[in-house]
Amino acid sequence: MAPEETMSLAIPMDPASVFDAVSNSRRRRVILSLSRTSEAVTAGDLAVEIAAIENEIDPSQVGSDERTSVYIALTQTHLETLDAVDAVDYDDRSKTVSSADATEPLAEYIRRLQTACYIPGSEETT
Repeated sequence: MAPEETMSLAIPMDPASVFDAVSNSRRRRVILSLSRTSEAVTAGDLAVEIAAIENEIDPSQVGSDERTSVYIALTQTHLETLDAVDAVDYDDRSKTVSSADATEPLAEYIRRLQTACYIPGSEETT
């Protein structure tokens, strides 16, 4: 890895916070989703996206129960956890989430781990 590539992947967080941020699949999905946009995203939109991934269905087919279950977990736990360690910026009032300085470097490490870690014969991704 070139020195400039290492610098661009520097995560402005302490290691314990990084491990906490990426220890949950829903938190990893939030980070990955935010890394693909420069706009703030609503918790509702994230809930639909994550429910679709977890249920292996198209987002248009996500039902109210699946969406609500993910939405509650995001707004009561995961988004606050990510915000507390500065992995994302979460506005509890508007229920919107946007990227923080650590979001893209975290997303890059998650993508690298997903590529490097696999189970032969399995198509599962987290």
